[in-house]
Formats: sequence, C-alpha cells, structure tokens
Amino acid sequence: MGVYERLGSPEGELALAECVVYLAIAPKSNAVYKAFNAAKAFVKQDGTRPVPMHLRNAPTKLMKRLDYGKGYRYAHDEAGGFAAGESYLPEGMAEPGFYQPVERGLEIKIADKMRVLRAQNQAAASAGRG
Repeated sequence: MGVYERLGSPEGELALAECVVYLAIAPKSNAVYKAFNAAKAFVKQDGTRPVPMHLRNAPTKLMKRLDYGKGYRYAHDEAGGFAAGESYLPEGMAEPGFYQPVERGLEIKIADKMRVLRAQNQAAASAGRG
C-alpha cells in the first residue's frame, strides 16, 4: 500500500476507498486465474525444460564461451519495445496459450494488443527474423 504509506491518513484511506470502488465496479474475469492454474498444472505434468541458450545469463567467461546469451535480443532496444519473432519458450515447446482474455473491460484491449503482437511475430517469422 505505497499510496497509503506516502499519503498517510486520511488521504491514503481515500485512495484505498477509490481502489475498492474501482475493483467493485470493474468487469469481472477469472482469465488470469485460469491461466495461472493451467500453467502450474502444465509444469507439474511436463516437468522442467532447459532455458534456451540465448536467454541464459553469462556472468563468467566459461558461460560466454559456451554461448550463453548469444543472440539475445533486448526488447527495450527494438521497435515498439517488442522483439518480434523472438522465442522465450524452451526448444520444441509450442505456444501454450494459457491466457485467454475475455471480451469485457480492459481485457478487450489486452486481446487486441495480443493479436497485434502475434501478427508481428508471424511477419517476423515469414521474413526469417526470430
């Protein structure tokens, strides 16, 4: 409750009250809850897979020689802050699609953004990037 700690009473209490009202009237969705549970169940069933080499940190010379982090694309330096075509999943793992936003509230915009990012990924893959 950083706002409350920063503002103190009574202003902090008013900020908390505004949060309560916002959450009470916001369109409800359990899409994140379902996705989180699906991801946990998948890991429990599937087990651990190795982290892709390009995502591994290379704090030592040996790790650098073993190509840890080689080819990593820093999304913050990419157009739109998105490394189109980049894969963050273990090798051979298909996109699981755990999160399925509902067509209500903010999740409408989230679903729209996900469609745009998927299209950018597909375009990058077609162009041989990624």
